[in-house]
Amino acid sequence: IFSIVVFGSIVNECYVNKDSQDPELLCIFNKNESACSYGIAVGIIAFFGCIFFFVVDLYFQQISSVKDRKRAVLLDLGFSGFLSFLWFVAFCFLANQWQRTTMSKGVSQGADAARAAITFSFFSIIVWVALAVKALQRYRLGTDMSLFTTDQFATDPNAAYPGYPTTASGIESTETYQSPPFTETLDTNPKGYQVPAY
Repeated sequence: IFSIVVFGSIVNECYVNKDSQDPELLCIFNKNESACSYGIAVGIIAFFGCIFFFVVDLYFQQISSVKDRKRAVLLDLGFSGFLSFLWFVAFCFLANQWQRTTMSKGVSQGADAARAAITFSFFSIIVWVALAVKALQRYRLGTDMSLFTTDQFATDPNAAYPGYPTTASGIESTETYQSPPFTETLDTNPKGYQVPAY
């Protein structure tokens, strides 16, 4: 949302006419086209990056490869750190150029948009640093492989199946059963039952 505010406000209101007779548009950040272009570029990169990593987060549990999961977390960490740096540069650049801007009638019309772009550039630094820290924590959690494994896998692939309960001497106990299997002697003619003669 912050990236939309930054590049939206720059595109919509930070370009003003040089004067009433000249239709040429100038960037209100000290008439420096690079300031406006940089703010727009960083905003668009951040916006599409957010969409991409939102989709990655939605499908993260469906990624079956441990290496692919690790790459996704590392990519998130690197991208968040890189965007934190880009937003820091954007904030410093836009604030510096705005400080050097001489006020005129055209500049005063877009002043609120310029201040909004500078303010939300600052907020974006905080948000992207927080995302980078979150990605770093996620990566550190993944070093014990709990993040990079799925719920379907057993905790230890070499673990044996649990056996019958045993006593201290190692002999299987039959106390949990009502009667041991196949040990009853079956009477061929139980009492009270007569075999029919054919």
